[in-house]
Amino acid sequence: MVFSPTKLLHTTAMHRVLLIAPAAGYRTRDFLGAAARLGVEVTVAGDADFPALGADGSTVHISLADTQHATDEIIASDFSRSVDAIVALDDRGVEIAAAASARLGLAHPALDAVTATVDKAELRKRLDVPQPAWRLVGPGADPSHAAAEIGFPVVLKPRRLTASRGVIRADTAADARAARDRIRRIVADACGDPDEPILVEGFVPGREVAVEAIAHAGRIEVLAVFDKPDQSDGPYFEETIYVTPSRLPEEALRRVEALAGRAALGLGLDSGALHVEIRVQPDGTPILVEIAARTIGGACARALRFGLGTPLEELVLREALDLPPTSTRPAHRASGVLMLPTPRGGSLREVRGQDDVLALPGVDGIEITIPVGAEVRPPPESDRYLGFVFAHGGTPDAVEATLRAAGRLVEVVVA
Repeated sequence: MVFSPTKLLHTTAMHRVLLIAPAAGYRTRDFLGAAARLGVEVTVAGDADFPALGADGSTVHISLADTQHATDEIIASDFSRSVDAIVALDDRGVEIAAAASARLGLAHPALDAVTATVDKAELRKRLDVPQPAWRLVGPGADPSHAAAEIGFPVVLKPRRLTASRGVIRADTAADARAARDRIRRIVADACGDPDEPILVEGFVPGREVAVEAIAHAGRIEVLAVFDKPDQSDGPYFEETIYVTPSRLPEEALRRVEALAGRAALGLGLDSGALHVEIRVQPDGTPILVEIAARTIGGACARALRFGLGTPLEELVLREALDLPPTSTRPAHRASGVLMLPTPRGGSLREVRGQDDVLALPGVDGIEITIPVGAEVRPPPESDRYLGFVFAHGGTPDAVEATLRAAGRLVEVVVA
């Protein structure tokens, strides 16, 4: 879509960006807002017509299911001749963005590195940093044998799903077989190949943190490290609270940031947004769990503001367009986000208590992202968050307390 802001705030020459966005994504409007701040023209391409964004010939329909086909569609389009950068908003688009950028001669991280971030088995093969022990289990194989080689407990994962969908802990051989069968059903429900190999990984105990960073010209800048105070040890791995800055000891934090940087550059992710999941073992050793060539998932990026209020999306666009950098100092001493849990499967009828949440000191907003009447599913089948609460405060402890209070006020009604 061509997004034409009325006032150019930061640039003197008009730049043009192609955003690759899924129809059900949370982030499109956030990126459009950031583009307006920068005076950047935007074309949105994805697997829907994005009617809420305007019907002025502004959207471009491409299939996100096939990287080669989508890339060919982009190259054949009229707007490809004037685009200055391609940015993907989620894992479904990052391969397409890298492949199309390569063919158009635009800056991009290495395609094989980006591909590894969306294929968990390929990522394990390519990483040269501390990571869980792992095996790949093909169709018809008993995953308990691989699990026994690694040592229980283990975690079974589909190769390509995101948001912890299909991620299941197994403590016994029977658990592993049941998890395999359940994952195959989940992959089939996601229109994937139910017979694709499944990843079996050693379970890593310890605190989990998320690193938000941006790479530019081969240099990694850490923007935030989030604590996940609701430590999830399975059997499923639903996200709940993120709070930054991290309360890890300084030495542990330094090791976490160093590991994130080594992993990214070792893969070849030398430009663009980075989101890294790391577990810090009881002895202080950081273990890399996941790395993605994109920003943090869902609407969680709204918990981050820099300088005088610059959103994360603006930093990503500045990096992609090689625009002058702006302050990356956090705008708040501490901030965080609560991802509202789904109590059970069914039809969403109501989310009560939203006004009470907004009345809490420190709360910046609440957003329910699934419409009333839509089906909701708890993990590990779920692929969308029910909603988000955003807060800031003077300390991470204060932000965490605010988010927990908000969680107690929210009542999700499912029938």
